[in-house]
Amino acid sequence: MISRKAVKILFIGVVIIIAGLALADAIGVFNPKPYSAVSVGSQVHYVPKDRDPNVKIEKFPTVKPLPSQVITPTGQIVPKDSLKSNKKGK
Repeated sequence: MISRKAVKILFIGVVIIIAGLALADAIGVFNPKPYSAVSVGSQVHYVPKDRDPNVKIEKFPTVKPLPSQVITPTGQIVPKDSLKSNKKGK
C-alpha cells in the first residue's frame, strides 16, 4: 500500500505540473500564430509577438489579418509578400 507521504508528494507534483502548463498557456507558449489577441475595454486588438514596445496597443488593428497578411511591429497589416521583398533588398 502507498503511504500517505507518497500520495501527498505525488499530489503536489501533479499540481505543480498542471500549474506550469497553465502558466505556459497563459503566456502564449503553445500559440502557433504570430500574433495575440489583447482585450482593451470592449475591443480586441491583434498584436504581433515582435511588437514595438513604444507603440500603444490601441494603434494595433481590431480585425484579424488574413492568412496572406501579417501585422508589422508598428501595427500595420501588410501582405506577407511585401515583407519578403523588403528583406531581400536589405
